[in-house]
This record gives sequence, structure tokens and C-alpha cells, in this order.
Amino acid sequence: MNHADHSRGVRSFVTRAGRITPAQERALQTLWPKYGLDLDGPIDLGVLFGREATRVAEIGFGNGDHLLALAQAHPEQDFLGIEVHRPGVGRLLLRLEERGSSNVRVIRHDAVEVLERYLPGPCLDEILVLFPDPWPKKRHHKRRLIQPAFVGILAERLKSGGTVRLATDWAPYAEEMLAHLSAEPRLRNLAPDGGYVPRPGERQATRFERRGERLGYAVWDLAFSRV
Repeated sequence: MNHADHSRGVRSFVTRAGRITPAQERALQTLWPKYGLDLDGPIDLGVLFGREATRVAEIGFGNGDHLLALAQAHPEQDFLGIEVHRPGVGRLLLRLEERGSSNVRVIRHDAVEVLERYLPGPCLDEILVLFPDPWPKKRHHKRRLIQPAFVGILAERLKSGGTVRLATDWAPYAEEMLAHLSAEPRLRNLAPDGGYVPRPGERQATRFERRGERLGYAVWDLAFSRV
């Protein structure tokens, strides 16, 4: 898959209207100027956050609980959240305001385009891609986010020694992720056996993950560093 596939309209997500609460809608209007980032050119993270710090990006943060917990636990780090669905973005904005978190900025845009066009050079210490849509039907596999071209972009955006962490509860997608990431020469698998890693202590189990664990479903975590 090449970069042009995305510009032709093959995206890893479908924008669903979703149920958005009045409070979330208000947050999108009133809190966006404080926490949100409108894309109009290359992003200078030093200017955006007003300091130099460890930088972490979470792609597809869902309702934002994991991103918020990380930001609260690490006020010395800066966090960039990328998500397309309005209810989740609105919910995170509300929580950021409630907690007084100043180290998070939010982008509501296709992550492939954000990393490819707006983030220059190696600028991130860590990238999180947790439970991307597995698109289980074969005819939809072209929509999967983790494709060879995007893995190349991830490697380009990581600083030397930086880490990309992924998780999925869909076994065939886990195998595909492992194959694509292992094939990227700029990335090195952090699992000693070349497979999967234990769930990092800081990665909170998602609501769906906890439900899956009760039902006996497995989860696969991957971690690769930029060489």
C-alpha cells in the first residue's frame, strides 16, 4: 500500500456520527482553542507546548481515558492525541479541563495525514496505537491502519531510540502487525523472542479489553524501537 492510497479515500476509519452529549458539543466549541490544534502547516512541537520535553503521541485515543491517565502521571512529558470521532474528542476536552492538564494537545484528523504531512522529521519519543480497528472482513483489510507504508512513516517520526507500542485483541491482525513491523529495517523488536511483549504496566486495560478478558479473549502487545 502506498501513501497515495489514503489520498484516494481508502481510510482506516469510517466517520460515524455517534451520540454526542450537549456537554461534549460545548467542549468542542469552547475548549478547542485551548487544547485543540487546527492544521495549517508543519507542527513545531516546541512552539506548541512551549518547552522541550519527552513527546508521546497516541493515535486513535477513543474516549481518552488512557491518554489522560498518562498525562496526569507524567506532567513532565508532552502528549499529542489524534482521534477523528467527535464524542471521544469532546469527552477528553472536558476531562482535561476538569483535571487542569496543560500537557496535552488534540488533533481531530486522519492520523496518516497528520504524521505524513504535518509532523516533520524525527520528533516523537513514543507512539501508541492501541486497538486500531481490525477490519476483520477480507475485503476491508485494505482499511487497516498498520500497513507497510504507514509503518515506514512511524519509523520516520520516531527519534533514535524512540518506541512504537501497539496492541490488538484480533489474532490475525496481531500476526500482520508483527510481520509489517519486523520487516521495517529501522525498527527493532523489543521482545527477546522476536514476538510479543507483556502488557506495559502503564497501559490501562480498556473497557473492551476488560470485557474480552472476562470472556477469555487474548490481547497481543508489540513494542519496537527506532534503531
